Amino acid sequence: MNFEYSEEQQQLADSLRKFLSNEYDFEKRKAIVKSDSGVSESVWSAFAEMGLTAIAVPEADGGFGGGAVDLMAAMEACGEALVVEPLLDTVGLATRLVSRCGSEAQRAAVLPHLADGSLRVALAALEPGRRYALDAQVTTARAQGSEWVLDGRKSVVIGAPSAAKLIVSARTATGTSLFLIDAGTAGLTLKACRTVDGQRAADIVLAGVKVSADALLGAEGKGAEALDDATDFATALLCADAIGAMKFANDTTLEYIKTRKQFGVAIGSFQSLQHRMVDMVVVTEQARSMAIYAAAKVDTATDVAERKRAVSMAKVKIADACRHVSQESVQLHGGMGMTEEMKVSHAFRRLTMLAQRFGDADHHLERIVALG
Repeated sequence: MNFEYSEEQQQLADSLRKFLSNEYDFEKRKAIVKSDSGVSESVWSAFAEMGLTAIAVPEADGGFGGGAVDLMAAMEACGEALVVEPLLDTVGLATRLVSRCGSEAQRAAVLPHLADGSLRVALAALEPGRRYALDAQVTTARAQGSEWVLDGRKSVVIGAPSAAKLIVSARTATGTSLFLIDAGTAGLTLKACRTVDGQRAADIVLAGVKVSADALLGAEGKGAEALDDATDFATALLCADAIGAMKFANDTTLEYIKTRKQFGVAIGSFQSLQHRMVDMVVVTEQARSMAIYAAAKVDTATDVAERKRAVSMAKVKIADACRHVSQESVQLHGGMGMTEEMKVSHAFRRLTMLAQRFGDADHHLERIVALG
């Protein structure tokens, strides 16, 4: 398997890195995180102008028809800058679900606007007390005449505060179903919060939320399969994001040990620390190979079990690598590595979140065992 990015993919990533180095440096990122919205509309518009929001949208719907491999290099560049805008959630989850499950009317109403960046959609799937389970149990939907009525709760919906629409999973008589709902629908309330790595999320309460029959996304009761597919796609992109964040942690740590002096010499001259830095780089490169493998399988595997196994194997490796690189980078900085002023503390938080999101190592090991 070829583990190198194509010329086009690398050119996109290089252009994105150039933009982020100018418009998304450490201080500007901190200002965005502390802002009321937690996202930069100008940065989001730039992402759209570069075509990032259109890559995964089918050509028939105004996009480029790309897959996870086409997005990997760009997601890695975003990871290096610790981007907090909800690109992963919009491109990896919402776009995937609407393009795979949406009716012609839903696709026409949503996908062109996702492609041009004028619309953001968040997936509300996780529920209180159910950790990584995707099948809806707490949230229910019942038919009432020509409408659906939804009740329940959703937890830690990344990107919800800035999303105009939500994809909500709910339990119906035939299983888990998906609904495309306007964020301002009566009975739907959001409690916004900031995650430990600076992203904006919300806990959602649905109390008698009424939506029309055409809000159903895909077939009733078939939402679990669609969620599995979209989450695997997004997990492959998350792995690429994690590679970028690990590179950021490695580069920041290397810069620090070259300048921090002890006993009159730079601590980077100590052989034991050099060995630890080498281990961090090796772990990152091993994780990169698994991330590319997962993206390739998400794009090409025709067998669902093969896709799930590849994604879970990659996530186990990524989760372990995130833990190793984040902890080592902080330790090599000493106690000050966890202070807000140090770049590495922000990388530590991002890597900690990425290791947990869409399932930690234990969750995916159990998934691999269940697949046989």
